[in-house]
Amino acid sequence: MDLKLEVLVIPVSDVDRAKAFYEQLGFRLDADFPVGDSFRVVQVTPPGSEASIIFGNGVSAAAPGSAQGLHLIVTDIEAARAELLARGADVSEVWHDADGVFHHAGTENRVSGPHPDRADYGSFASFADPDGNEWTLQEIVTRAPGR
Repeated sequence: MDLKLEVLVIPVSDVDRAKAFYEQLGFRLDADFPVGDSFRVVQVTPPGSEASIIFGNGVSAAAPGSAQGLHLIVTDIEAARAELLARGADVSEVWHDADGVFHHAGTENRVSGPHPDRADYGSFASFADPDGNEWTLQEIVTRAPGR
């Protein structure tokens, strides 16, 4: 059985502001379906991704800004960070986790700079959308076997 992740729903407080933010970052606008005054679905897709995000009115009961730990995979963390900064995102410095395995929640165990060996899965940078939904860039050049 194949189970493919297609869409993540993120909660936002201002649909037009979120739409403008993600489009400014280079996300492709796939759909914007207003259905009356209380229901609107906007779908955008990060560049190169097969999975998309949806936000809008009436699509999530979660509090705006409560989506945390969303990962965007990049092959060059410093180039991706520079491009997002140029597009107006407030991206953190590049960091790695002191334990060297994934990363802790929040900012605990963050060490400035990329992973010392530039190991795949080990370097990160982060940013948030206008509501505080948190995105993490993770550098992966060669995926682990079976991925």
